[in-house]
Amino acid sequence: MATATFQQSIVSFAAHRSSSSSSSTISQCLLREPISKGFKIHSSLSCNNHTTSKMRNFCKIEALASSTTETSVSSYNTLLSPSKNVPDFSQKKSNEAALILIRHGESLWNEKNLFTGCVDVPLTEKGIEEAIEAGKRISNIPVDLIFTSSLIRAQMTAMLAMIQHRRKKVPIILHDESEQAKTWSQVFSDETKNQSIPVIPAWQLNERMYGELQGLNKQETAERYGKEQVHEWRRSYDIPPPKGESLEMCAERAVAYFQDNIEPKLAAGKNVMIAAHGNSLRSIIMYLDKLTCQEVISLELSTGIPLLYIFKEGKFMKRGSPVGPTEAGVYAYTKSLAQYRQKLEEDSEVICS
Repeated sequence: MATATFQQSIVSFAAHRSSSSSSSTISQCLLREPISKGFKIHSSLSCNNHTTSKMRNFCKIEALASSTTETSVSSYNTLLSPSKNVPDFSQKKSNEAALILIRHGESLWNEKNLFTGCVDVPLTEKGIEEAIEAGKRISNIPVDLIFTSSLIRAQMTAMLAMIQHRRKKVPIILHDESEQAKTWSQVFSDETKNQSIPVIPAWQLNERMYGELQGLNKQETAERYGKEQVHEWRRSYDIPPPKGESLEMCAERAVAYFQDNIEPKLAAGKNVMIAAHGNSLRSIIMYLDKLTCQEVISLELSTGIPLLYIFKEGKFMKRGSPVGPTEAGVYAYTKSLAQYRQKLEEDSEVICS
Protein backbone atom coordinates (compact mmCIF):
# COMPACT_ATOMS: atom_id res chain seq x y z
CA MET A 1 0.00 0.00 0.00
CA ALA A 2 2.85 2.37 0.87
CA THR A 3 4.53 1.89 -2.48
CA ALA A 4 1.25 2.31 -4.32
CA THR A 5 0.58 5.55 -2.47
CA PHE A 6 4.05 6.82 -3.29
CA GLN A 7 3.66 5.91 -6.94
CA GLN A 8 0.48 8.01 -7.10
CA SER A 9 2.18 10.93 -5.39
CA ILE A 10 5.16 10.79 -7.74
CA VAL A 11 2.87 11.95 -10.56
CA SER A 12 2.60 15.26 -8.77
CA PHE A 13 6.36 15.34 -8.36
CA ALA A 14 6.82 14.79 -12.08
CA ALA A 15 4.36 17.54 -12.96
CA HIS A 16 6.24 20.11 -10.88
CA ARG A 17 9.76 19.12 -11.82
CA SER A 18 12.23 21.60 -13.12
CA SER A 19 11.86 22.74 -16.68
CA SER A 20 15.56 22.01 -16.99
CA SER A 21 14.77 18.59 -18.38
CA SER A 22 12.84 20.22 -21.19
CA SER A 23 15.38 22.95 -21.79
CA SER A 24 18.09 20.33 -22.09
CA THR A 25 15.93 17.80 -23.87
CA ILE A 26 17.68 15.19 -25.91
CA SER A 27 15.88 16.37 -29.02
CA GLN A 28 17.90 19.60 -29.15
CA CYS A 29 20.87 18.19 -31.02
CA LEU A 30 24.10 20.12 -31.35
CA LEU A 31 27.61 19.16 -32.33
CA ARG A 32 30.26 18.80 -29.68
CA GLU A 33 34.03 18.45 -29.81
CA PRO A 34 35.50 15.12 -28.66
CA ILE A 35 36.64 14.78 -25.07
CA SER A 36 39.86 16.66 -24.55
CA LYS A 37 40.70 15.62 -20.98
CA GLY A 38 42.14 12.31 -19.83
CA PHE A 39 39.54 10.00 -21.32
CA LYS A 40 40.10 9.41 -25.03
CA ILE A 41 37.75 6.80 -26.38
CA HIS A 42 39.78 6.08 -29.46
CA SER A 43 43.15 5.93 -27.72
CA SER A 44 44.68 2.43 -27.40
CA LEU A 45 41.28 0.76 -26.99
CA SER A 46 41.39 -1.26 -30.20
CA CYS A 47 38.07 0.24 -31.26
CA ASN A 48 36.80 0.49 -34.78
CA ASN A 49 36.36 4.21 -35.26
CA HIS A 50 36.06 4.55 -39.02
CA THR A 51 32.39 5.42 -38.60
CA THR A 52 32.91 7.89 -35.76
CA SER A 53 32.80 10.99 -37.95
CA LYS A 54 29.37 9.93 -39.22
CA MET A 55 27.88 9.72 -35.78
CA ARG A 56 28.20 13.21 -34.39
CA ASN A 57 24.61 14.42 -34.87
CA PHE A 58 23.45 13.51 -31.41
CA CYS A 59 22.44 15.61 -28.43
CA LYS A 60 25.24 17.64 -27.02
CA ILE A 61 26.06 20.55 -24.85
CA GLU A 62 23.79 23.53 -24.24
CA ALA A 63 24.41 26.50 -22.05
CA LEU A 64 24.20 24.40 -18.90
CA ALA A 65 27.33 22.24 -19.03
CA SER A 66 30.14 22.20 -16.51
CA SER A 67 30.07 25.90 -15.67
CA THR A 68 26.39 25.68 -14.77
CA THR A 69 26.99 22.78 -12.42
CA GLU A 70 29.77 24.68 -10.70
CA THR A 71 27.40 27.62 -10.30
CA SER A 72 24.72 25.34 -8.89
CA VAL A 73 26.97 23.92 -6.23
CA SER A 74 28.47 27.30 -5.43
CA SER A 75 25.07 28.98 -5.12
CA TYR A 76 23.86 26.31 -2.76
CA ASN A 77 27.15 25.75 -0.97
CA THR A 78 25.51 25.96 2.43
CA LEU A 79 23.52 22.87 1.56
CA LEU A 80 26.77 20.97 1.85
CA SER A 81 27.18 21.89 5.51
CA PRO A 82 27.60 18.85 7.74
CA SER A 83 25.17 17.71 10.40
CA LYS A 84 25.99 18.94 13.90
CA ASN A 85 25.51 15.42 15.22
CA VAL A 86 27.80 13.57 12.82
CA PRO A 87 31.40 14.52 12.00
CA ASP A 88 31.97 16.02 8.58
CA PHE A 89 33.66 13.20 6.70
CA SER A 90 33.45 15.28 3.51
CA GLN A 91 36.48 17.20 4.81
CA LYS A 92 38.55 14.17 5.77
CA LYS A 93 42.28 14.70 6.38
CA SER A 94 42.94 11.47 4.51
CA ASN A 95 41.50 13.06 1.35
CA GLU A 96 39.37 9.96 0.87
CA ALA A 97 35.90 10.02 -0.65
CA ALA A 98 33.18 7.50 -1.43
CA LEU A 99 31.59 7.24 -4.88
CA ILE A 100 28.30 5.35 -5.13
CA LEU A 101 26.82 4.39 -8.50
CA ILE A 102 23.19 3.25 -8.74
CA ARG A 103 21.36 2.19 -11.88
CA HIS A 104 17.70 3.17 -11.56
CA GLY A 105 15.11 0.54 -10.69
CA GLU A 106 12.72 -1.06 -13.18
CA SER A 107 10.72 1.48 -15.20
CA LEU A 108 7.25 1.11 -16.68
CA TRP A 109 8.77 0.65 -20.13
CA ASN A 110 11.31 -1.87 -18.85
CA GLU A 111 8.32 -3.84 -17.64
CA LYS A 112 6.69 -3.61 -21.06
CA ASN A 113 9.95 -4.60 -22.84
CA LEU A 114 10.09 -1.32 -24.78
CA PHE A 115 13.15 0.63 -25.88
CA THR A 116 13.18 3.58 -23.47
CA GLY A 117 16.32 5.60 -24.09
CA CYS A 118 15.68 9.25 -23.27
CA VAL A 119 11.90 8.97 -22.98
CA ASP A 120 10.99 10.13 -19.48
CA VAL A 121 8.96 7.37 -17.77
CA PRO A 122 8.66 6.58 -14.03
CA LEU A 123 9.46 3.48 -12.00
CA THR A 124 7.20 0.49 -11.49
CA GLU A 125 6.36 -0.76 -8.00
CA LYS A 126 9.22 -3.23 -8.43
CA GLY A 127 11.50 -0.34 -9.38
CA ILE A 128 10.44 1.54 -6.26
CA GLU A 129 11.26 -1.49 -4.12
CA GLU A 130 14.64 -1.84 -5.85
CA ALA A 131 15.44 1.81 -5.10
CA ILE A 132 14.48 1.36 -1.47
CA GLU A 133 16.66 -1.75 -1.20
CA ALA A 134 19.56 0.19 -2.77
CA GLY A 135 19.04 2.86 -0.14
CA LYS A 136 19.27 0.31 2.65
CA ARG A 137 22.58 -0.95 1.26
CA ILE A 138 24.12 2.53 1.38
CA SER A 139 22.39 3.70 4.56
CA ASN A 140 25.66 3.73 6.52
CA ILE A 141 27.84 5.29 3.81
CA PRO A 142 28.33 9.09 3.82
CA VAL A 143 26.69 11.09 1.02
CA ASP A 144 27.34 14.82 0.64
CA LEU A 145 26.25 15.42 -2.94
CA ILE A 146 23.99 13.63 -5.43
CA PHE A 147 24.10 13.74 -9.22
CA THR A 148 21.27 12.31 -11.32
CA SER A 149 20.24 12.35 -14.95
CA SER A 150 17.42 14.68 -15.96
CA LEU A 151 15.03 11.69 -16.22
CA ILE A 152 12.48 10.97 -13.51
CA ARG A 153 13.31 7.28 -13.07
CA ALA A 154 16.85 8.17 -11.99
CA GLN A 155 15.63 11.01 -9.77
CA MET A 156 13.01 8.77 -8.13
CA THR A 157 15.72 6.20 -7.45
CA ALA A 158 17.96 8.80 -5.81
CA MET A 159 15.14 10.18 -3.65
CA LEU A 160 13.87 6.80 -2.52
CA ALA A 161 17.38 5.59 -1.76
CA MET A 162 18.19 8.60 0.41
CA ILE A 163 14.98 8.23 2.39
CA GLN A 164 16.56 5.05 3.79
CA HIS A 165 19.79 6.75 4.88
CA ARG A 166 20.39 6.81 8.61
CA ARG A 167 21.35 10.48 8.69
CA LYS A 168 17.86 11.38 7.49
CA LYS A 169 19.06 14.30 5.41
CA VAL A 170 16.58 15.56 2.83
CA PRO A 171 17.64 15.46 -0.83
CA ILE A 172 16.78 18.75 -2.55
CA ILE A 173 16.88 19.11 -6.34
CA LEU A 174 18.73 22.27 -7.35
CA HIS A 175 16.95 24.41 -9.93
CA ASP A 176 19.45 26.45 -11.88
CA GLU A 177 17.64 26.83 -15.20
CA SER A 178 16.81 30.50 -14.63
CA GLU A 179 17.34 33.31 -12.15
CA GLN A 180 13.70 33.06 -11.13
CA ALA A 181 14.01 29.33 -10.49
CA LYS A 182 17.07 29.90 -8.30
CA THR A 183 15.35 32.70 -6.40
CA TRP A 184 12.10 30.81 -5.85
CA SER A 185 13.82 27.65 -4.62
CA GLN A 186 16.02 29.29 -1.98
CA VAL A 187 16.11 27.87 1.53
CA PHE A 188 16.34 30.46 4.32
CA SER A 189 16.76 28.25 7.39
CA ASP A 190 20.37 27.41 8.25
CA GLU A 191 19.20 24.43 10.28
CA THR A 192 17.25 23.10 7.31
CA LYS A 193 20.21 23.63 5.01
CA ASN A 194 22.42 21.66 7.37
CA GLN A 195 20.01 18.75 7.13
CA SER A 196 19.80 18.78 3.33
CA ILE A 197 21.73 17.19 0.47
CA PRO A 198 21.89 18.96 -2.92
CA VAL A 199 20.79 16.95 -5.94
CA ILE A 200 22.14 18.10 -9.31
CA PRO A 201 20.32 16.87 -12.45
CA ALA A 202 22.39 16.66 -15.64
CA TRP A 203 21.19 15.55 -19.06
CA GLN A 204 24.72 14.39 -19.81
CA LEU A 205 24.05 11.47 -17.45
CA ASN A 206 20.90 10.44 -19.37
CA GLU A 207 20.50 7.02 -20.90
CA ARG A 208 21.82 6.79 -24.43
CA MET A 209 19.30 8.01 -26.98
CA TYR A 210 17.89 5.08 -28.94
CA GLY A 211 16.65 7.16 -31.87
CA GLU A 212 13.89 5.60 -33.94
CA LEU A 213 13.79 2.54 -31.67
CA GLN A 214 12.40 4.47 -28.70
CA GLY A 215 8.95 3.18 -27.77
CA LEU A 216 9.24 0.05 -29.92
CA ASN A 217 8.84 -3.43 -28.45
CA LYS A 218 12.23 -5.15 -28.32
CA GLN A 219 10.95 -8.55 -29.43
CA GLU A 220 8.92 -7.12 -32.30
CA THR A 221 11.89 -4.99 -33.38
CA ALA A 222 14.10 -8.10 -33.48
CA GLU A 223 11.52 -9.86 -35.65
CA ARG A 224 11.31 -6.87 -37.96
CA TYR A 225 15.00 -6.07 -38.42
CA GLY A 226 16.55 -9.41 -37.46
CA LYS A 227 18.09 -10.44 -34.17
CA GLU A 228 21.65 -9.84 -35.36
CA GLN A 229 20.94 -6.27 -36.44
CA VAL A 230 19.17 -5.38 -33.20
CA HIS A 231 21.93 -7.04 -31.16
CA GLU A 232 24.48 -4.93 -33.05
CA TRP A 233 22.55 -1.74 -32.25
CA ARG A 234 22.26 -2.67 -28.60
CA ARG A 235 25.65 -4.21 -27.87
CA SER A 236 28.21 -2.79 -30.28
CA TYR A 237 30.43 0.06 -29.11
CA ASP A 238 30.41 2.44 -32.07
CA ILE A 239 27.34 1.55 -34.15
CA PRO A 240 24.23 3.60 -33.27
CA PRO A 241 20.60 2.68 -33.92
CA PRO A 242 18.85 4.80 -36.60
CA LYS A 243 19.10 8.47 -35.59
CA GLY A 244 20.34 7.49 -32.14
CA GLU A 245 23.52 7.29 -30.08
CA SER A 246 26.12 4.56 -29.94
CA LEU A 247 27.66 3.64 -26.60
CA GLU A 248 30.75 5.55 -27.73
CA MET A 249 28.69 8.73 -28.14
CA CYS A 250 27.06 8.24 -24.75
CA ALA A 251 30.50 7.74 -23.20
CA GLU A 252 31.80 11.00 -24.65
CA ARG A 253 29.17 13.14 -22.93
CA ALA A 254 28.88 11.13 -19.69
CA VAL A 255 32.61 10.80 -19.04
CA ALA A 256 33.33 14.42 -19.94
CA TYR A 257 30.68 15.51 -17.44
CA PHE A 258 32.11 13.18 -14.79
CA GLN A 259 35.63 14.53 -15.30
CA ASP A 260 34.59 18.19 -15.30
CA ASN A 261 31.96 18.21 -12.55
CA ILE A 262 32.06 15.11 -10.35
CA GLU A 263 35.71 14.12 -10.08
CA PRO A 264 36.74 17.55 -8.67
CA LYS A 265 34.15 17.12 -5.89
CA LEU A 266 35.61 13.74 -5.00
CA ALA A 267 39.11 15.24 -5.03
CA ALA A 268 37.85 17.86 -2.58
CA GLY A 269 36.69 15.11 -0.22
CA LYS A 270 32.98 15.15 -1.05
CA ASN A 271 31.17 11.81 -0.91
CA VAL A 272 29.12 11.51 -4.10
CA MET A 273 26.22 9.37 -5.23
CA ILE A 274 25.26 9.08 -8.92
CA ALA A 275 21.84 7.73 -9.85
CA ALA A 276 21.72 7.19 -13.60
CA HIS A 277 21.26 4.57 -16.32
CA GLY A 278 22.76 1.40 -17.71
CA ASN A 279 24.74 2.95 -20.55
CA SER A 280 25.77 6.22 -18.91
CA LEU A 281 27.01 4.28 -15.87
CA ARG A 282 28.75 1.69 -18.05
CA SER A 283 30.54 4.59 -19.71
CA ILE A 284 31.68 5.99 -16.37
CA ILE A 285 32.77 2.55 -15.16
CA MET A 286 34.74 2.15 -18.39
CA TYR A 287 36.65 5.26 -17.38
CA LEU A 288 37.04 4.29 -13.70
CA ASP A 289 38.17 0.71 -14.39
CA LYS A 290 40.10 1.52 -17.59
CA LEU A 291 38.08 -1.00 -19.60
CA THR A 292 38.53 -1.49 -23.34
CA CYS A 293 35.57 -1.04 -25.68
CA GLN A 294 35.35 -4.83 -25.95
CA GLU A 295 35.19 -5.23 -22.19
CA VAL A 296 32.58 -2.54 -21.66
CA ILE A 297 30.08 -3.95 -24.16
CA SER A 298 29.90 -7.14 -22.09
CA LEU A 299 29.51 -5.27 -18.79
CA GLU A 300 26.11 -5.88 -17.18
CA LEU A 301 24.68 -3.67 -14.41
CA SER A 302 21.77 -4.81 -12.28
CA THR A 303 18.97 -2.35 -11.55
CA GLY A 304 18.91 -1.03 -8.00
CA ILE A 305 22.24 -2.58 -6.96
CA PRO A 306 24.71 0.11 -5.80
CA LEU A 307 28.40 -0.07 -6.61
CA LEU A 308 30.97 1.50 -4.30
CA TYR A 309 34.28 3.08 -5.25
CA ILE A 310 36.81 4.73 -2.95
CA PHE A 311 38.64 7.75 -4.37
CA LYS A 312 42.01 8.29 -2.72
CA GLU A 313 45.24 9.88 -3.87
CA GLY A 314 43.82 10.45 -7.33
CA LYS A 315 42.87 6.80 -7.87
CA PHE A 316 39.57 4.92 -7.92
CA MET A 317 39.40 1.65 -6.00
CA LYS A 318 36.45 -0.60 -6.79
CA ARG A 319 34.79 -2.12 -3.71
CA GLY A 320 31.85 -3.96 -5.25
CA SER A 321 28.28 -3.72 -3.98
CA PRO A 322 27.67 -2.73 -0.36
CA VAL A 323 26.03 -5.43 1.73
CA GLY A 324 22.81 -5.04 3.69
CA PRO A 325 22.55 -2.45 6.49
CA THR A 326 22.85 -5.01 9.30
CA GLU A 327 26.04 -6.54 7.89
CA ALA A 328 29.51 -5.19 8.59
CA GLY A 329 31.42 -6.34 5.52
CA VAL A 330 31.56 -3.08 3.60
CA TYR A 331 32.97 -1.15 6.55
CA ALA A 332 36.19 -3.13 6.51
CA TYR A 333 36.99 -1.38 3.23
CA THR A 334 38.30 1.80 4.85
CA LYS A 335 38.87 3.17 8.33
CA SER A 336 36.82 6.28 7.54
CA LEU A 337 33.73 4.27 6.61
CA ALA A 338 34.09 2.21 9.77
CA GLN A 339 34.34 5.37 11.89
CA TYR A 340 31.36 6.88 10.12
CA ARG A 341 29.20 3.86 10.89
CA GLN A 342 30.39 3.75 14.50
CA LYS A 343 29.34 7.38 14.97
CA LEU A 344 25.91 6.64 13.48
CA GLU A 345 25.52 3.74 15.92
CA GLU A 346 26.50 5.90 18.87
CA ASP A 347 24.08 8.66 17.90
CA SER A 348 21.30 6.10 17.44
CA GLU A 349 21.92 4.72 20.94
CA VAL A 350 21.76 8.21 22.44
CA ILE A 351 18.42 8.92 20.76
CA CYS A 352 16.96 5.61 21.89
CA SER A 353 18.15 5.88 25.50
